[in-house]
Amino acid sequence: MLLEKRIPFRYFFKQVKYDLLFVLIMSLVTFMLKKMFGDLMPNIPVSLPAFLGTAISLLLSFKLSQSYERWWEARIVWGAIVNDSRNLVNQVLHFSSSEAEDDAYSIRKAICYRQIAWVHCLGQSLRKLNPLKNTIDYIPETEVDYIERHINKPLALLDLHSRDVATLYKKGWINSFQQVQINKTIVELCNSMGRAERIKNTVFPVTYRQILHYFIYVFLLIMSLALLEIDSLWEVPLDLLIAMPFFLIEKTAKYMQDPFMNKPTDTSVTALAITIETNIKQILQDKNLPRPSDLGNTFYVM
Repeated sequence: MLLEKRIPFRYFFKQVKYDLLFVLIMSLVTFMLKKMFGDLMPNIPVSLPAFLGTAISLLLSFKLSQSYERWWEARIVWGAIVNDSRNLVNQVLHFSSSEAEDDAYSIRKAICYRQIAWVHCLGQSLRKLNPLKNTIDYIPETEVDYIERHINKPLALLDLHSRDVATLYKKGWINSFQQVQINKTIVELCNSMGRAERIKNTVFPVTYRQILHYFIYVFLLIMSLALLEIDSLWEVPLDLLIAMPFFLIEKTAKYMQDPFMNKPTDTSVTALAITIETNIKQILQDKNLPRPSDLGNTFYVM
């Protein structure tokens, strides 16, 4: 997720460098053609690229708004995961009867640490990375073997949650009302996981993105042909200057529409998972807390 810090220019340039290179070549070719065949070049009024540029700007604005809605929905989903993770830990720790403190402690502690594993596993899965990274340290080897047999590994961890809650109820360490409340929280976690997976697996219309991208090139070509009054190489940097904001807005919308691509514009699932891990460990009085990320000059956080 991009932070409220000074974003280096090289980051912006990196996103559009190939598009600008293509515009540079197109502008130079157009300039040479006007020099060599000026009388044969079409006389295009400036109002035509101005109208086309206005239409493309409206389409880009609409696309950026849609992309931000998808990104914001992903952030809301992970906000709910943070809250439900805290609720789950508090319920598991404080719903058990005091008489069963010693016997139930191992199960309650296992659920808490498994929840840490779950948030890390879900974030890695959404980004198509190794889901067991930062996961196997919080669950026993038998559970690692169990989830490795599943395609959806976060779902397998939630299944282990439900099994432990059933064990607590069967042994009389929680009553039926407490079991329902804990299971309700697990269901909410499963629902949030499904919403995040829906955002990840629902592809933004590719044709819409490609057609708009090609229209920007058409607009730049027509604009270059329309600038007959500029009879110097200053036309080339002017074309690049006009092209840059169009491509930057398009790239921003493209990356924000997929908030789990492991890019600086992503929802900060790793940072949120570390926040949950810290909260749970502090409740368990675990001194081995994750060190906060030293951002330094970094302008984004994963």
